[in-house]
Amino acid sequence: MGLVDVFFGTLEVTLPVFVMVFIGLGLKRAGWIDQPFINTASLLVFKGTMPMLIFLSIIKADLDATLNPLLLGFFALATLGNFLFSWGWAILRVPHADRGVYVQGAFRGNCGIVGLALAAGMYGDYGLSAGGLLLGVVILTYNAFSVIALATYQPHQRTNWRSIVKYIARNPLILAVVVAVPVAALELRLPGWLMTSGEYFASLTLPLALICIGATLSLGSIRASGRLATGASLMKMVTIPILATSAAWLVGFQGRELGVLFLFFASPTAAAAFVMAKAMGGNAVLTANIIAMTTLMASVTITLGVFGLRLAGLI
Repeated sequence: MGLVDVFFGTLEVTLPVFVMVFIGLGLKRAGWIDQPFINTASLLVFKGTMPMLIFLSIIKADLDATLNPLLLGFFALATLGNFLFSWGWAILRVPHADRGVYVQGAFRGNCGIVGLALAAGMYGDYGLSAGGLLLGVVILTYNAFSVIALATYQPHQRTNWRSIVKYIARNPLILAVVVAVPVAALELRLPGWLMTSGEYFASLTLPLALICIGATLSLGSIRASGRLATGASLMKMVTIPILATSAAWLVGFQGRELGVLFLFFASPTAAAAFVMAKAMGGNAVLTANIIAMTTLMASVTITLGVFGLRLAGLI
C-alpha cells in the first residue's frame, strides 16, 4: 500500500468523528440546537445510550480475544505515569494555584466518546468491546487522580473519598461493564427483538455525543487561551501520546491493541474535567480553554498519529 493510500485510509477513520464534532459546532451557531438540548442529550448519552452500547459490544465480543488483563494493567500504569509526569512538569512551570487544573487538563482524556468512537471506526466490534473494558479503568483512575490533583492545590478543599467511591460505584458505564462481562462469559443469549431494540438505542450514542461536544466548543475561549492552556494542550495531544504509545510498543503491544491504546492516550481533554474543576473551586476558565483547544487539535494530531503508526507497520 502506497503512502497516499495509507494517508487516505487514515482519514477514513478519523474524519467521520471530527466532521460530527464540527457539525455540532455549526448547528449551535445556526441556532438549531440550544443549551437545554445539549444538557438533555448529554445526560441521555451518559445514562442510557452509551451504557447500552458498551453492554452490547461486550456481550457480542469474544472475551478470550478481548479481555486482556495485561492491556488493562498497562493502561492503568501508563495513566499513573502520565499523571505523575504532568504533575512534575506543573511543579516546575505552572503557578501554584493553577497546578491542579493544569495536571487534570494534561492527562484526562475523553476516552468515553472520542476514544471509543475512533476505536470503533478503526477496529469495529473489537474496538468497541476492548474500549468498553478499558473505560472501567479510565473511570476509576481519571476520577481518583483528578480529585487528588485538584484538592492538593485548592485551599480549604478536602478529598472526599466516600463521595468518589460512591460516584464510581454508581457510574452507568462501570455498571454496564460489570453486568456485561458475566453475560458474555456465560454466553447467555438474549431474545432477538431485545438485541435489535438495544442496537437501535445504542446507535444514537456516538453521533449524539460528538454533536454535543461540537456544540459546547467556544471559539472565543480558544482565542483567549494563554500560555498555560497552550502548554497543557500540547502536553495532552502531543507529548503524552508519544511517550505512552512508545512505552506500549516497547513492552510488546502491537497491532490493534497498540492502536486502541494510542487512540485512548491521544483523546482530547474530557468535558468532565470542567465539571470537576468548577465543583472543587479550580480555574474553570482555564479548564474550558484546554478542552476547546485539545478538541480542535485532535483532528490533526490523531490523524497524523494514526498515519505515522500505520506507515511504520505498528498498527
